[in-house]
Amino acid sequence: MKFFTCWQGKRRRQNRKFAAFSSFVHKEFLHIFRDMWTTLILLLLPVLMTVLFGFGITTEIKNGKVAVLDPSKDVATQGIVDKLATSEYFTIAYRVNTEQEIDDLFKQSKIGMAIVFNEKFYENMLHTGQAQILLLADATDPNTASMLNTYAGMLIASYQMELSKNLGTTPLQITPELRLLYNPTMKGSYSTAPGVLGLVLILICAMMTSVAIVKEKQMGTMEVLLVSPLRPITIILAKTIPYFVLSLVNLTSILLLSYFLLEVPFVGSFLLLIAVCLLYIFVALAFGILISTLVNSQLVAMLISGMVLMLPVIMLSGLLFPVNNMPLVLQWFSCVVPARWFITAIKSVMIKGAGFDAIIKEFLILLGMAVVLLGVSIKKFKNRLE
Repeated sequence: MKFFTCWQGKRRRQNRKFAAFSSFVHKEFLHIFRDMWTTLILLLLPVLMTVLFGFGITTEIKNGKVAVLDPSKDVATQGIVDKLATSEYFTIAYRVNTEQEIDDLFKQSKIGMAIVFNEKFYENMLHTGQAQILLLADATDPNTASMLNTYAGMLIASYQMELSKNLGTTPLQITPELRLLYNPTMKGSYSTAPGVLGLVLILICAMMTSVAIVKEKQMGTMEVLLVSPLRPITIILAKTIPYFVLSLVNLTSILLLSYFLLEVPFVGSFLLLIAVCLLYIFVALAFGILISTLVNSQLVAMLISGMVLMLPVIMLSGLLFPVNNMPLVLQWFSCVVPARWFITAIKSVMIKGAGFDAIIKEFLILLGMAVVLLGVSIKKFKNRLE
């Protein structure tokens, strides 16, 4: 009997400990799910990383946009174009009539390669047994230019074999002549320097700004600032101006290093380059202010900045991997990533020497993002104060 009583007492103590433990676990679950942003980060971050790294990390080039200049328009040129179009590597996006049109398309970053045929291509090939095709490639992204050239050479060689077999004559020889534009030495810095600039600016402006403002709220000093004679918008500007100045310092240092150390040329207008960079900085600052109005924790602000800014900038902006290689859904999603438009505009101005008319689309998109984000951020900040 005594043994049974002791056993019951021990069992009750274990039940109480288990109940306390269960209650504590239940409380932690409630604490996690009570914060919507923490829950979203815990559940969506792994999914986002899996999708981005699974589909974004690839060196294979697909759907490369091509322009064709074909004054001959004969059976051979049409056969080569069809060979390229039916492959998964190329999309015949434009058919042009002059070399100037090709130059404009390259400066607007609408194509990665152009194919130029000679007049009377098929007739001359039958007469001499040889023919040349001029391949123009945008080498601001050396890896993409190299891969497109390889794919084009393979497809042209395949068509050459088929044509020789069908004609049953002396084997014909079609020689692709590659001409690399804007980066003939295939330096990787031509591609990485604009991308690093886009990544650094958005991290400094957005991530650090959001954390600095959230820190004031988390420490309870924001209320002290709000009861001061300063208007809320003045406080926000005072908090963001230091990061704006730091971004200007970073902008200057990166541009100097790119030019003198990495030997990246500044072909276009320097004033236009600075204008695009300043606009991008405003977009990043607006992002940081918006994040700060949504959360109350520095950790959550850092995680959101990493999930919403850093990962998409690295994976979806064209910094490392071409956007055209990604699934259509990710290509649509990349349209809301400011760095995609910034990097495209910077490459066009800095390396290709394009003017404002060539980057007007990117400029207007960034301007629209700046206006919308800043307006939403200020409105939400005022609502939060009320």
